[in-house]
Amino acid sequence: MYVILWEFEPKPEAVDAFERAYGPGGDWGRFFGTGAGYRGTELLRNLEKPGRYITIDRWDSRSAYLTFVASAAAEYDAIDQRCEALTARETLIGRFDAAG
Repeated sequence: MYVILWEFEPKPEAVDAFERAYGPGGDWGRFFGTGAGYRGTELLRNLEKPGRYITIDRWDSRSAYLTFVASAAAEYDAIDQRCEALTARETLIGRFDAAG
């Protein structure tokens, strides 16, 4: 299992649109869902620090993710550019493989 974690701070006026775009059935989830090896996305809202979110994207393997992103680079960039307007801050936490 390959996992990518991102931290986001949506703009206050864009919270609803952010949750729709980044949630499991949102723009990113639908886009990734067309890729072989995609296993799902979770959107987590921090209860102790309002305005902080974490996304968890799961793939079968790093190779599956990289192959998909390379094959759909233009669409990835278009969604990324469109969603960039929703966030005040976006930070890659890291890319992880399952241990063991």
